[in-house]
Amino acid sequence: MSYLIGFDADDTLWHNETIFARVHERYRALLASHHDAATVDRTLLATERRNLELYGYGVKAYTLSAIETAIELTSGKISAAEIRQLIQLGQEMLAHPVELLDGVTETLASLAGNHRLIVITKGDLRDQERKLEKSGLKSHFHAVEVVSEKDEGTYAAVLRRHGVAPERFLMVGNSVKSDILPVLALGGAGVHVPYHLQWELDHAEAPPAAAGRFFPVEHIRAVPSIVTQWMAARR
Repeated sequence: MSYLIGFDADDTLWHNETIFARVHERYRALLASHHDAATVDRTLLATERRNLELYGYGVKAYTLSAIETAIELTSGKISAAEIRQLIQLGQEMLAHPVELLDGVTETLASLAGNHRLIVITKGDLRDQERKLEKSGLKSHFHAVEVVSEKDEGTYAAVLRRHGVAPERFLMVGNSVKSDILPVLALGGAGVHVPYHLQWELDHAEAPPAAAGRFFPVEHIRAVPSIVTQWMAARR
């Protein structure tokens, strides 16, 4: 049975959270005459958490929650022009150029010739497909899975579709919560490559050592050597 190497997309292959952070600063400024930044942050986060089941992840979900929060914080006094500004912020994010993280191109090129690679990412289907197409990385991957959630059930279904046992699957990503913990729970392995920013709703504590199945690294360039080490231990 073959091995499969999975890669998260946002903040693992290309920058994403920095784009949200810059837009969020402009969102705070728009509401500054109504509330302080801490209140805006706290209220928006609560709205996003409440809407997660309805909207899922991504720019469109953020934009809808941002509009709802603005209406709440202004007691309905926000103008149509200001709501248009919020919509435009979302459109700008959706049209933003794809900026690859350092080392991604070389890392994927070194792995793709000898290993089966797959993208597993959550978020809006159209937006994720657009980013992958514009990234120039698509040819490195055997398949792309855009999912609504990244939990044990989702990973198990993906592995069944691709005919891979969990113990022969290694996932690379920046999120302990989404990319590491569910994969370890299934019996797979995970490489955690941290990103300098993290959405609060995606936070989780790193797991303890998992018998050669959890590999925290500082940079994605370390992944090929981890893959070699991990596969050698299973032969």
